[in-house]
Amino acid sequence: MSGVDEVNDADFIEIHPMYMLRWEESEQAHILLYPEGIVKLNSSAGEILKRFVGGRLVAEVVAELSALCPDEDIAADILAFLEIANDKGWTRKAAQA
Repeated sequence: MSGVDEVNDADFIEIHPMYMLRWEESEQAHILLYPEGIVKLNSSAGEILKRFVGGRLVAEVVAELSALCPDEDIAADILAFLEIANDKGWTRKAAQA
C-alpha cells in the first residue's frame, strides 16, 4: 500500500483505546467492540491484532508470525493489513512504553 502514513517494522502499534479486542465464543472469531458496534474479524486479522494488545513493535509481530508460517513470505501482507487497520482507526502508532 502507499498510504501517507505507512506502517513499517520500526513502528510501535497498539489497539486504539476506543476498541476492545476479544474472542467471541458464539461467533468463533475475534471481535473488536466499540461504542457504536462490533467488527467481526477473520482469523488472520484476529491473529495479527491480538498480538498488539498493549502495544508491540511491528518487527516483533512480523517475526513471530513469520516463524509460524516458515514456508510463506507473509511480512508484506501483515504490513498491508496493519495499514488498513490504522486507516480504519482500529490501531494507532504509539510511543514505546
